[in-house]
Amino acid sequence: MTILLAGCGDLGTEAGLRFAAQGHRVVGWRRSPAKLPAAIEGVAADLGAPNLPSIPADTTAVVIAVAADSPTEDAYRAAYVRGVTNVLDALERDGVTPGRVLFVSSTAVYGDAGGGWVDERTPPAPGGFSGRILVEAEELLRARLAGTRAAGVALRLGGIYGPGRTRLIDQVRTGSAIVPEVPRYTNRIHRDDAAAAIVHLATMRAEPAPVYVGVDDDPADLGAVLRFLAAEQGLGEPPVGDAGPARGGNKRCSNRLLRGTGFGFAFPSFREGYRHILAGNGVRHP
Repeated sequence: MTILLAGCGDLGTEAGLRFAAQGHRVVGWRRSPAKLPAAIEGVAADLGAPNLPSIPADTTAVVIAVAADSPTEDAYRAAYVRGVTNVLDALERDGVTPGRVLFVSSTAVYGDAGGGWVDERTPPAPGGFSGRILVEAEELLRARLAGTRAAGVALRLGGIYGPGRTRLIDQVRTGSAIVPEVPRYTNRIHRDDAAAAIVHLATMRAEPAPVYVGVDDDPADLGAVLRFLAAEQGLGEPPVGDAGPARGGNKRCSNRLLRGTGFGFAFPSFREGYRHILAGNGVRHP
């Protein structure tokens, strides 16, 4: 059985290594495939371009995990809408119908909820172009796979942190962190848990739901996270002030549906995850 990773950056590579550890053949499409570890068969591909490489006939699952080249509407549309379109076109071209096609989306589709709870039943209400384009890509996946044997799954991930993703740690260390004057909920997931969720949803025996929210158990107040990071590093508390607009909107995302599939988190809250990083797993020390 073959797993195709359409997009194989940091998250896709970690998922690929986990698929390989389970005994799957893993093919990774990436612009620079030479950078991939030996456990992943790298193939040069640009998802934003037509005429993608041939898809192995025994492909059982496809994971579309792409990232925009820049934070612009054109770049997002090229990566997500065009990327999904081109992957689905390649599947049709080669006559391959995998059991599952999993698209890595984002909780940005929900926008701001005023601190309220959201889950898979909450209608998307994106506050910016990134969320709107992700919704469009999700709807495209559903429409194109309707009536086929392939199950389309959108995994809406919260803010990913982990190795090389230490923005909040860096802000606290440099003194640029600001605790918002009004409590602001944030939603996150450790990179390793995000990769594990991809593998779990792509391979579990039960029929998947069309959408899952991928966040940890604790939609924590940003101020609590910043104060925790300061205390863990022996630094003074960051000042309270104008922290600017919320990056992902003020909302609390529920992972109950994902938990209900039997998935377990290695890092159920920011505390375990950030302590793991601060112990030397991903921080670039000055």
